[in-house]
Amino acid sequence: MEEKRAHKKQMDAAHQLSSWGQWSQNTRRCLKRLKDEARASMKSMQLWRGDIHLIEGRFGTGIQSYFFFLRFLVMLNFIIFLLMFSFVMLPIIVAPHASGNSTYSQSNDSVCAVYPSSTRRGLVLFREQLTDMLSGEGFLEQTYLFYGYYTVDRIHFAYIIYNLPLAYLLATIGYLIVSLIWIVKRSATGFKDNMVQDEDRFQSFCNKIFAGWDFCITNKNAAGLKKKSLSYELKTDLEEERMKQKKADRTRRERCRIYLIRVILNVFVVGVLCGCFYSIYAATSYSQQAQMSTVKGNSFMDLLIEYLPSIVITMANFITPLLFAIIINYEDYSPAFEIRFTLMRCVFMRLASIGVLLFSLWSRITTCNDKTCICGYNHQQYSCWETRVGQEMYKLAIFDFLIIAAVALFIEFPRKLLVDYCNCGLVKWWGYQEFAIPQNVLEIVYGQTICWIGTFYSPLLPAICTIKYIFIFYIKKVSLMKNCRPATRPFRASSSNFFFLGVLLIGLSLASVPVVFSIAQINSSKACGPFVNYTTSWEALTSTVSQLPSGIRGLLYILSSEVVAVSLFVITCLGMFYVIALAGAHKRVINQLREQLAMEVRDKHFLMAKAQSLSGAKPPHFKSKSRSRSGGSPSYHTSFTSNFSEAVSLVHPPPHSSSHV
Repeated sequence: MEEKRAHKKQMDAAHQLSSWGQWSQNTRRCLKRLKDEARASMKSMQLWRGDIHLIEGRFGTGIQSYFFFLRFLVMLNFIIFLLMFSFVMLPIIVAPHASGNSTYSQSNDSVCAVYPSSTRRGLVLFREQLTDMLSGEGFLEQTYLFYGYYTVDRIHFAYIIYNLPLAYLLATIGYLIVSLIWIVKRSATGFKDNMVQDEDRFQSFCNKIFAGWDFCITNKNAAGLKKKSLSYELKTDLEEERMKQKKADRTRRERCRIYLIRVILNVFVVGVLCGCFYSIYAATSYSQQAQMSTVKGNSFMDLLIEYLPSIVITMANFITPLLFAIIINYEDYSPAFEIRFTLMRCVFMRLASIGVLLFSLWSRITTCNDKTCICGYNHQQYSCWETRVGQEMYKLAIFDFLIIAAVALFIEFPRKLLVDYCNCGLVKWWGYQEFAIPQNVLEIVYGQTICWIGTFYSPLLPAICTIKYIFIFYIKKVSLMKNCRPATRPFRASSSNFFFLGVLLIGLSLASVPVVFSIAQINSSKACGPFVNYTTSWEALTSTVSQLPSGIRGLLYILSSEVVAVSLFVITCLGMFYVIALAGAHKRVINQLREQLAMEVRDKHFLMAKAQSLSGAKPPHFKSKSRSRSGGSPSYHTSFTSNFSEAVSLVHPPPHSSSHV
């Protein structure tokens, strides 16, 4: 009735408005309706909307979140490709057709400017062309795919002079900033949901029992798996409570024993990681040394040597998670922490392997045989080192896709056939391949980190990764529908999005370090690329700023000075402290409101009991089927109060009761 009265008041106020006021109100209403309809239309046009809803209906929201994440990476890579294409490739393509004159970069140093081409001469066999496509050499090396092709310095259009080196540098900085903003924006919601979930353990139990079912599930097998999932999560929570109690009851001797075991196992893990990193470093050095030899033998062996670092990295990424899963069982952690800790170890292994590969490349690029690099880099072996790094990232991206497709085709599909058509008890116990969400997410985060690093050296790599993720979507979808089953030990869907974006943010941070280091510290190649006339790529920006008018140049120097940087840092710290204090105040208010609600419930219960005692009625009992004295009908008042008392005792246990479940 109050809502009706408020609506009536609004209608009366609308009738009292002038004609202009009524027109503006109707206009706002129509614009809001159009906005809602446009938003609904855009939502209906989302990529893979029907496929993702089908996956959600059969397997629930946990696995659906993985495919949402995959769609997000497709859109992100497409935006990065548009950014690089619009500011780097499109001006070069348009220049001949728009009467634009291009000025090419030329180095004055004849020794450093030598760039021997790897393009094959004469009759080229098909297997050699296939080798070039997989390695990025040959005819692909002098195309838009790699850094060395962009030798244009200025493009003179009718009314503007286009500075391609500056555009190349700003586009690189731009795609890193766009990725950061987009990831942080999407992870904010997941972070808040994760904080709410971890706020109260008792609330977690209530959510699982009363609101844990996923009503999107329509498949019978998926429903059975969801039951097992809820059962597993409840057992996990109870096990965590048991571990907390066990940890509190440990003696000093038991704690020392556990800590000693953990130290020994972590030392073993560090040794395994060091062995993997050394294998990657040795494989990269051997591969680079073998590629420098002028003698080329068998095409297959040459391709195998070129892909040797990728093969070693893939083997390390396959073996180390199995070892980590065995080791974690002896460290006596809670089940939830076991999953997180194992995943963080796998994340570190996958992302650090890329860092070791780049370190081994740069150690060879910046080291010369005669101890002094006259060009600032090893120009004898790496005349265009940016293109060589781009080729390594290209091979990593291609090999990663080939491994994902091969696993689905040659491992998961034969395993499904064995389970379906073999009556062996061991095979039936083995079962279908589990669709483990965290491991699949780590695969595509690894590939996305390669894409971020390689985009500076291979501007078309985001387009390749976009196509790659589109194929991966359909491969994973078919594999999930036909070959796999959801994991019996599920990753919680409520925190999955935050975990995905958190790992992706770590990958972006790692990818930014080598890109920024190569831009600011390593001398740019003198034989190829847009930065031939600059010592480092960063000088393209500083040189452009020095040519600006004195007023604008002085303003930019002030904004980039240490005083402004320190001031911004102090302001950011103050803002962060304010937000933390505000969050703490809100948390205290929420706790006070919870206590007030609990006190109001107890007061109501007390007043109801008092009213019944004063009226001479029988005090309420905790039974819902009590009978009245005057007749055989049930006492609904007594039933309601007893159920209410049970609900209060469930949500707010007595203060002296145990808090452990």
